[in-house]
Amino acid sequence: MRPLQLSPETAVELAKKLNVPLEELMHMPRHILVQKMMQLEAKEAKSHDEKETE
Repeated sequence: MRPLQLSPETAVELAKKLNVPLEELMHMPRHILVQKMMQLEAKEAKSHDEKETE
């Protein structure tokens, strides 16, 4: 499997946001990366909604 085709800046930022090592991110299967990004989006949306209701 080929490493993901991401720019270095994007890869570093995603690794930080997803809390995974950069090497692991680059060799992560695309469907797993998409799933983790969707989970992160849902988590951020939930925390944003909670802040608005306070």
